Amino acid sequence: MNIQDILLIYEYNYWANKRILAQCKNVTHEQFTAPAEFPYGGLRGTIVHILDAEFGWRMFFKNNDWSAPELKEIEFPTFALVQERADKEEKEMRAYLAVLRDEDMNAHKHYRTEKGGPRDRILWHCLLHLVNHGTQHRSEAAALLTRFGQSPGDLDFTMFLNGYKP
Repeated sequence: MNIQDILLIYEYNYWANKRILAQCKNVTHEQFTAPAEFPYGGLRGTIVHILDAEFGWRMFFKNNDWSAPELKEIEFPTFALVQERADKEEKEMRAYLAVLRDEDMNAHKHYRTEKGGPRDRILWHCLLHLVNHGTQHRSEAAALLTRFGQSPGDLDFTMFLNGYKP
């Protein structure tokens, strides 16, 4: 994997995030904050989880530790605050990715799981994991948005490629 491939995957990631966030603007505050049966709750909780994962992994990539504070749903009482944080995370991750080179992609990242188990991962695997993680939870957000009559439409990678212009 090279940095150009990673950058393309992150372009997709932010394209898909923007489609979800654009539809979130159209739901009521009650719908945005309502609980749901998904692992991170409703729409707000699911999106905050996506942002928390990106923030946590980015901080780990940069600092080689997991000391970044967890983003909590209660810290984002409004959609405007979620949007603001999403914009910040995108900007910060793009800045991090901009300094990476092909030779960085195979660097080893060592850490321990919450249960204490050791992990040895390659950077590009971690970067890809983060986008794939977002895909899982965007699908949950898309299901909720669709229930509220605000489907984000197709989020497939190929749909992104159809409109992608480098």
